[in-house]
Amino acid sequence: MFNEVKKSIQWGEETLTLETGKVARQADGTVIATLGETSVMANVTFAKQQKEGQDFFPLTVHYQEKYYAAGKVPGGFFKREARPTEKETLTARLIDRPIRPLFVEGFKNEVLVMCTVLSHDLVNDPDIVAMIAASAALTISGAPFMGPIAGARVGYEDGEYILNPTCDDMHDLRNNPDQRLDLVVAGTKDAVMMVESEAYELTEAEMLGAVTFAHEQIQPVIDLIIDLAEDSAKEPFDFAAPDYSAIFEAVKAAGEDKVRAAYAITDKQERVAAVAAAKEEIKASLSEEQLADPSLGTALKKLESSVLRGSVVKEGKRIDGRALDQVRPILAEVGLLPRTHGSALFTRGETQGLVVTTLGTGDDEQMIDALTGTYKSNFLLHYNFPPYSVGEVGRVGSPGRREIGHGKLAWRALQAVLPAATDFPYTIRVVSEITESNGSSSMASVCGGSLSMMDAAVPLKAPVAGVAMGLVLEDDGSYAVLTDILGDEDHLGDMDFKVAGTENGITSLQMDIKVAGITPEIMEKALAQAKDGRMHILGEMNKALSAGRTEFSAHAPRIETMTVPTDKIREVIGSGGKVIREIVEVSGAKVDINDDGVIKIASPNNDSIQKAYDMIHAIVAEPEEGQVYKGKVVKIVDFGAFVNFFGKRDGLVHVSQIENRRLNHPSDVLKEGQEVYVKLLGFDDRGKVRLAMKMVDQETGAELPPEEKKKKEDAE
Repeated sequence: MFNEVKKSIQWGEETLTLETGKVARQADGTVIATLGETSVMANVTFAKQQKEGQDFFPLTVHYQEKYYAAGKVPGGFFKREARPTEKETLTARLIDRPIRPLFVEGFKNEVLVMCTVLSHDLVNDPDIVAMIAASAALTISGAPFMGPIAGARVGYEDGEYILNPTCDDMHDLRNNPDQRLDLVVAGTKDAVMMVESEAYELTEAEMLGAVTFAHEQIQPVIDLIIDLAEDSAKEPFDFAAPDYSAIFEAVKAAGEDKVRAAYAITDKQERVAAVAAAKEEIKASLSEEQLADPSLGTALKKLESSVLRGSVVKEGKRIDGRALDQVRPILAEVGLLPRTHGSALFTRGETQGLVVTTLGTGDDEQMIDALTGTYKSNFLLHYNFPPYSVGEVGRVGSPGRREIGHGKLAWRALQAVLPAATDFPYTIRVVSEITESNGSSSMASVCGGSLSMMDAAVPLKAPVAGVAMGLVLEDDGSYAVLTDILGDEDHLGDMDFKVAGTENGITSLQMDIKVAGITPEIMEKALAQAKDGRMHILGEMNKALSAGRTEFSAHAPRIETMTVPTDKIREVIGSGGKVIREIVEVSGAKVDINDDGVIKIASPNNDSIQKAYDMIHAIVAEPEEGQVYKGKVVKIVDFGAFVNFFGKRDGLVHVSQIENRRLNHPSDVLKEGQEVYVKLLGFDDRGKVRLAMKMVDQETGAELPPEEKKKKEDAE
């Protein structure tokens, strides 16, 4: 019944297996990839005809994590996997980016790639397994895919690169000082196609070494996919890229000069309008037959690309007249918004981000329910890209894949310099509102986010800046690397290479290639040029704020932490939470306690924090012998008075210890409810507390020196 094909290799510490022919046989290509005990099924289907009028490549990649894969039931009311999580969205993008450029030029049939996590051993991250499975499924599907690709994750510990580190090793790197890198690389046999990373101030040489290491390690996987395809691949789909040379020559003759003149305009809005007008003029000069040519849109885009690219490589001339390594003018401002905890406006040319930081308490941490378990995150970064930022109208809805991806890139760049939660017990939320965009709004979010947090008095280890690099690579091998690319240079160029970091090193690197990969030489040049750009941007940012503020906004909460013994947690909380509720009500502060005994006390009012601190301290601390305490008389008996002096702890002041004279009865000088100062003498054989008043000045609470005690005794 089944025509199964299975191939395996030893890859790093685990066995990697690819199998096909048994499941989902009606799909064009299906492969189940297994690494360790993590299994992902990739299914590929593609339309056999192009939709009429289709002028773009409709590739869709879905990645789904099924909770049953880890033996879990989904949380929430419906108990069913719902909208994609952030991890699922980011992984879908991770797979899409390296495979998209490898489809044959001109192929515009609809393609669907679905990756489903079937089993997760909580050791091997399924994202790499999904990428390999998707590549293998495409390779055997018959689709015009110029793969295969493979991917690998790289860690960096003690100067050594680590292939496919475990999920635990990669979780919460900020609190794992030994592990300095989480890098994902995808590539073909000959070149790197995609890079995504979270790093901890690695040098350019260390990052380049990691990318090279990953590319070397994926070679056996590519060979494995080819081996699988030799035994199971379907016949190649009969596809011939349309010949649009005739329509391109007609378009070029009709309007090359017009397009060139339009691209000479430096203002974005004027340039966009001029390019659109040039296209309309070109169309007006074409025949009806030429206008009906389905390749007209492709020919117009190629004309734009050739105009922009030719000037860059041959003349070193960019759209806006800048040198290849020149950053646009920068203006950075902080403290714009009066009620926020921190704010910054970062403007670089025609790209602008208004970035706001909000400080919260432990209650504001984000709960994340993942296959590997449930955990909390105290650093959130949200990126918004409204239509008005590019002068357009459009539907405004929930964040799309692009917004989630750009936000995560900025998150990775900034979280490397955050203080430890034990040193700065706040939840930090950064929101980047992109108000203008013409190239690399994600890097503007990094720069603005760094300044905004510094304005909010977050003690960053160092300021962070980011820059987007571009590439124009010609058929003859000549190329130009561009610093701080414009939107058009990104759209019509061959590479989007984003680098963020501090003066000391790289904290995030993301690369997408639109051609069949780049060489180490090009990447090394791009990294070096990016470092120069980053240093320039950091210098401009320093003009606005060179170091973090030392005082919080008046509207930000103050948080103090204290640690209590774990066996005292129940006493602080009380039966049914009665004690901790009383502390909150009396003090006016917010109190949060975790299972380790760490208590966070938050309030904009320092007095409220101190009051809550004192109340908790009184519950968990033990009274010290010889110390003086302020207390309240709670009961008077014939032989003395009981005084509540340490939280809820009472002790007896014997009648002989009240004053330095003989009293008929304690009520001669004391009454219930009276506040007194007492000294803890110690504990009797039964553990009862012994207190004294007579050696303490009842007006000041100071213990009387020996000579004063003697004078007082003689006087009495």
